[in-house]
Amino acid sequence: MRSSGVALVCRVITSKSSHQYSYATFTSSFSLLCFEFHKNRPFSTVPRKDYELDDTLFLIRKMMRMRPHPYASEFNKLLQVIAKKKQYPVALYVFDEMRQWGASVNEYTMNILVNCCCLSKRVDIGFAVFGVFFKHGYAADIVTFNTLLKGLFLDGKVAEAEKLFKKILSLRLCEPDDVTILTVIDGLCKAGRVHTARDLLLLLEKTIYKPDVLAYNAVINGLCKTGMVDNALELKSRMIEKGISPDVVTYSSMIQGLCDFGRWKEVKNLLDEMVDHKIYVTVVTFNILVDAFYKEGNIKEAEDVLKIMKQQNISPDIVTYNALIDGYCLQGKMDKAKEVFDSITRNGLKPCIISYGTLINGYCKKGKVDEARRLFLKASSTGLQHTTVTYNIMIHGLFSKGRNADGWKLYKDMEARHVRPDLCTCNILLEGLCKTQQIADAFLFLRAMEDKELNPDIITYGILINGLCKDGKLLEAKNLLNELPSKGLQPDIKLYTVILGSLSREGCVDEAKDLLVKMERSGCAPDSMTYNIIIHCLLKKKEDDKAMPFIEEMHERGFSADAATSSMLISRLQGSNKDDVLLELIKKVVPKI
Repeated sequence: MRSSGVALVCRVITSKSSHQYSYATFTSSFSLLCFEFHKNRPFSTVPRKDYELDDTLFLIRKMMRMRPHPYASEFNKLLQVIAKKKQYPVALYVFDEMRQWGASVNEYTMNILVNCCCLSKRVDIGFAVFGVFFKHGYAADIVTFNTLLKGLFLDGKVAEAEKLFKKILSLRLCEPDDVTILTVIDGLCKAGRVHTARDLLLLLEKTIYKPDVLAYNAVINGLCKTGMVDNALELKSRMIEKGISPDVVTYSSMIQGLCDFGRWKEVKNLLDEMVDHKIYVTVVTFNILVDAFYKEGNIKEAEDVLKIMKQQNISPDIVTYNALIDGYCLQGKMDKAKEVFDSITRNGLKPCIISYGTLINGYCKKGKVDEARRLFLKASSTGLQHTTVTYNIMIHGLFSKGRNADGWKLYKDMEARHVRPDLCTCNILLEGLCKTQQIADAFLFLRAMEDKELNPDIITYGILINGLCKDGKLLEAKNLLNELPSKGLQPDIKLYTVILGSLSREGCVDEAKDLLVKMERSGCAPDSMTYNIIIHCLLKKKEDDKAMPFIEEMHERGFSADAATSSMLISRLQGSNKDDVLLELIKKVVPKI
């Protein structure tokens, strides 16, 4: 069922076989598809307390029993109601009932069903639905292909989406429209293929399929999000040359990109440009500025932007309030953050889960875990559904205060509520186990992570290696470090430094030197922290002679001793047995001595 959808399209479209299939075959085929769609997911045809959906289902079933049947368009209207409620499995289930009753269908019915499959990330079933309809004489249109393209991108099948787009063009399956071009370009950008999207845009400029402002905006936004702001500015100039006027979305993306790099003068130039071209700044643009100023610590500038918003009668939305809350949390001003949070309701809006999550995070970072916990429970009582992010924030807050039992209890609650843990969740829990020397349990949990198809990353292994070192299991830590390349992971400087610190504490100086060489060869040069940790560990063991070569090497690389290492080195000068060689080295690495 999960075979190439593109291949299926080509087969059914180029098929020379007859479309005269029996009604029973059509029904049987679709019943099999519905079975495939539902077999791995919990399903209820009637979600509780949704009276509108109940009425819709009642009306569809009543129409099925009518003779003659109402037109397909009437059924489609009701199917669309179900789809708009995001009850995609229900839509397919109901359609299967419609076919068994012989209800009328048309190409629009097919598009609704294909869309339901794609939005459920079952594009394979979407292609199969398309194939069944096509073989029964229903022709695909550009909406069908746009939906399938969108489904492939949503399901992460970027290469297949590219192939399908090329087939649409080369086989002239239909005439691509602006939505087709936008779907492909935006899909490529969101998949991290921004260069490919830009190349496609430039290629399409030379064809009859001219990209519109939305397509340019997608690429400009992609370039800005990946830090290529100068390329985005060049593309904006190019679109103007092509006679396409940038809009507020174009400018907002570039302003966000420039704010991310603190290029405030260019931000001002763009805002002036917007005024000159009579492009009105929206609440979205203002939100970008407010958020950027707060994150930079420029409170006055952020407040000035809010004043301008009021002067222009632009009401703050929930995103504005969330930015304000985040800004005050970053400043540690929790009273102000709570004041803004409380003002949301007074101004006719409702706090969203992001509002709660931001404030909870602020409280956790200030160590006010009980305040955070109360707010966490309040969010649930208002009917909001906690996300993986809010659970992660709260679990991390509990573990950071040593309340591990409460953290694990919240994790169990997360699982019970079918909120899927992510790698961040698992890393938080692993760190909690390692900090309490439950190393065996940590490795068991690692296996459980992998069983849930969560692939450990370099942070995961860093937590485990650090835990092993602190538990005195240096050999196991080294073995795990050496295994990382076979897992497709390259050790970073933090991991090497952890091992080097342990080697130094154990007095394994020659092995530490060998590891420094290995680091260099792997393209991971030691930094100031690496040398400071090695030297600090050796000085602590009063092995000054072993520390001296590392002090010399640190100086040669242009690094200085940090406060802790400097303090230990200076203490050596106060002893009765002064070493002139050591004194000269200390002068080189200790600032202002």
